[in-house]
Amino acid sequence: MTPFPLNLEALIGQWPAYLVYLGIGLAFGYVLEQAGFGISTKLAAQFYFKEMTVLKVMFTGIVVAMLFVFLTAGLGLLDYNLIWVNPTYLWPGIVGGLIMGVGFIIGGFCPGTSLVSLATGKIDGLFFALGTFFGIFLFGETVPLFEDFFHSSYLGRFTLMELFNTSTGVIVLGVTLMALAAFAFAEFGERIIGRMPASAFPRWRFAAAGGALGLAALVAVVGQPTTETRWRWLEPALQPKLDARVYQIEPLELLELMHDHAVNLVLLDVRSEADYNRFHLLDARHLPLADVGSAVDALLAEPANTVYVVMSNDETAATAAWKTLAAESVPNIYILSGGVNGWLAYFGGEDVAASALSAGAADDTLRYTFAAALGARHPAADPNRDLYAGREYDKKVQPVAVRGAKSGGCG
Repeated sequence: MTPFPLNLEALIGQWPAYLVYLGIGLAFGYVLEQAGFGISTKLAAQFYFKEMTVLKVMFTGIVVAMLFVFLTAGLGLLDYNLIWVNPTYLWPGIVGGLIMGVGFIIGGFCPGTSLVSLATGKIDGLFFALGTFFGIFLFGETVPLFEDFFHSSYLGRFTLMELFNTSTGVIVLGVTLMALAAFAFAEFGERIIGRMPASAFPRWRFAAAGGALGLAALVAVVGQPTTETRWRWLEPALQPKLDARVYQIEPLELLELMHDHAVNLVLLDVRSEADYNRFHLLDARHLPLADVGSAVDALLAEPANTVYVVMSNDETAATAAWKTLAAESVPNIYILSGGVNGWLAYFGGEDVAASALSAGAADDTLRYTFAAALGARHPAADPNRDLYAGREYDKKVQPVAVRGAKSGGCG
């Protein structure tokens, strides 16, 4: 289901996609100019509550985008996990916002609107744009002096839903009401301080406000898909591939990946803590099956060349974890074929083979015994690749970079 967002470059090619991006940029600039965002006095007037066009236009854009993003996500038309959300660095973000706000008041522009002004031949826009480029250069030359602070208070993909520990619908409805209250306050300032006539406020704005509230209520009613729902949407396409063992990789392939420096390999061990402590592969992360869903945001933040390999003692728990991650759009996920038991059977040697339990052991239990909790200190945790050179296996891992943009900007 969830066909959006589209991978435009994969659909039409790189250069045609660039032309589309250029067209979007030109259209955005045109809209900003038509809204008066190329005039510094109009932009600065918002700070004196005389002319609140900036607040109205930007807040309208934010609210409309929010409503349709979460409505389409709730209906299964859009995959929200594939939309890039800027990570939160709390204190650097606050300081940066204060610096930009002061610059906005003094210069009358933000970086994006200064380029709009420059494009229409305004001198003040030219000087502000030059100042922006100088600031970028100065930041690049001095960032080592405050780099620790620049990367401090990292919260990841932190949204209002996490902050208030509530549902998406409640947040969408609350933000919509907050926006409408801000619009009402803005109009009050324009009437009293800006002395705008009543004719400057069209009646259709009430219908627009009602429509926004209606959409917000619809988002709250529809809700957002659960992991189980998302898997049901994907199951017809993915379950046959699981059954055909497309995603189950052999121990030899995993051993090669462990020595492939072009790949950011993330090993996820979903077994119990006791089994993990007895033995686990080198650099494997312990991620209990019950916690897999809560780790999705952190996993999505990994680099684009990341390959994830999930493992349990056999394959039952690993397959369940794989389904959760696949449903949440984590890319490049594979399952260790045969699990840790299969790995030990292949690389464990005679000592491990001699400790094998009876064939009647329950499914997904560790079938080998260890005298102590060795963790990754056992030789089988990091086998010597040279001893297995030349052995053939069916290669299945095909990393695909699917991450969104790694930056954002101001309009």
